[in-house]
Amino acid sequence: MPRTARDVVFVDGVRTPFGKAGPKGLYAETRADDMVVRAIRELLRRNPSLPPERVDEVAVAATTQTGDQGLTIGRSAAVLAGLPKSVPGYAIDRMCAGAMTAVTTTGAGIAFGSYDVVIAGGVEHMGRHPMGEGVDPNPRFLAERLVDPSALVMGSTAENLHDRFPGITRERADAYAVRSQRKVAAAYAAGKIQPDLVPTAIRSAEKGWGLATEDEPPRPGTTPDDLAGLKTPFRVHGNVTAGNAAGLNDGATACLLAAEDVARELGLTPRMRLADFAFAGVEPEVMGVGPVPATERLLARNALTMDDIGLIEINEAFAVQVLAFLEHFKIADDDARVNPWGGAIALGHPLASSGVRLMNQLARLFEERPDVRFGLTTMCVGMGMGGTVLWENVNWEGSK
Repeated sequence: MPRTARDVVFVDGVRTPFGKAGPKGLYAETRADDMVVRAIRELLRRNPSLPPERVDEVAVAATTQTGDQGLTIGRSAAVLAGLPKSVPGYAIDRMCAGAMTAVTTTGAGIAFGSYDVVIAGGVEHMGRHPMGEGVDPNPRFLAERLVDPSALVMGSTAENLHDRFPGITRERADAYAVRSQRKVAAAYAAGKIQPDLVPTAIRSAEKGWGLATEDEPPRPGTTPDDLAGLKTPFRVHGNVTAGNAAGLNDGATACLLAAEDVARELGLTPRMRLADFAFAGVEPEVMGVGPVPATERLLARNALTMDDIGLIEINEAFAVQVLAFLEHFKIADDDARVNPWGGAIALGHPLASSGVRLMNQLARLFEERPDVRFGLTTMCVGMGMGGTVLWENVNWEGSK
């Protein structure tokens, strides 16, 4: 029988605090699957009116799908989280946009009528599984000149983007990074970030058991002078540093999506509506520009312009990547619509998990901004892609 598309809503989202990757990081002795299980359990705890058996799918992303991030992690996490064995699950890999793709894929399934309620998210333990672990790129990439060698090194692609946009200087990138740190510090001080953080058990050989309750990466006192003295590891006399890029991080995210009518039937409160999404490919050597064509495609399809967008949550893999997006759309570097509570340069970027962090922050911002109807979550993706999701504020005052 013909099916009518249903409205899809974001009900709730949580994440573990993000940690620094490495032997001294928060999660050095914590398994990746345990992190995502913690996030799933917290979603269920926060939404007690949802019968666990009503969850139709669990989609979890990981970029490096091996070890404790392998074994079809969506299914294994569902079982470990205590969901009924009847609830299926699967794994997704779209590198940095893994959790974003988990949301758009399952959200499309809800719209089509195949699901009523889903859990979608992502995890990355970069301390246990460094970026590129076990990867064996086909030699044809280089032998047949399909990509430049720099395409396989994310920092080098950011340097390429500086070449493509010569007006984006190191000083401008550093200034953006400092603003991100300051915005995160202000958001923490105002209690904006903490509501969606899941306290997570951790242990270390030195301190024993503990509890992670806040993000580890932020450096709130960062100044332009601090960043000016950092080395440029990807190019001699380059522009990309550890200060104007996201770090190597560990963390997990999860969110609850549902058909809007089912959410209300189950006593769940919709927080924002999934309006549309788009992914696009670009040259892998400048993967950071990926959000531009993805966003252009999305706006055109919905007869919108950037003036219609009241909030933009863009992943800060590198400052230059964000600035290239802003420059293309003629948005000021300090536009109040962009990452009002800061972004990944300060908070961290555990690859496949980050898409849902963007959504969590946008949903919270929508609650405070009933004057805003539309918002975007957007990010660049390794190997030359970009993804953008258009969200509608269910509390938009113009709909009342």
